[in-house]
Amino acid sequence: MKVSDAEVIRSSEGELIDAITADLDWGTIEDIFRNEHGLGIDEDVEYKKGDIVVYEGRVAYRLDFEVKVTLSVLLDRDGTYISMRSSRDFDRNRTEKEESIPGAQGPSSSEDKISRMASQASDVMVAMES
Repeated sequence: MKVSDAEVIRSSEGELIDAITADLDWGTIEDIFRNEHGLGIDEDVEYKKGDIVVYEGRVAYRLDFEVKVTLSVLLDRDGTYISMRSSRDFDRNRTEKEESIPGAQGPSSSEDKISRMASQASDVMVAMES
């Protein structure tokens, strides 16, 4: 026996999720994401869906977002994996193990830098073989 309209309940739940989503502290969420995953969040964040769930016996709200991060993968010439980081973390925390190739110019993007480094490394190898 129904005692309420299901559409009213669903609509009210949606309004509650929307209110919670609108009040999120994105600075804190970004700090948590960076601390737990070592990645920053770009400004392009898209809300996907939300739901009321039970988590460890408590009512909770699951909010799903799609976030875009830039990923830098470092591997050697044999194709062996060296490291993986977001480009912001990679640029900020550049280690002594990575050195600039002499003559390299400041990149306009990460892809340009990688392309220039590969080209210069190839030129060095050709010169060494001669």
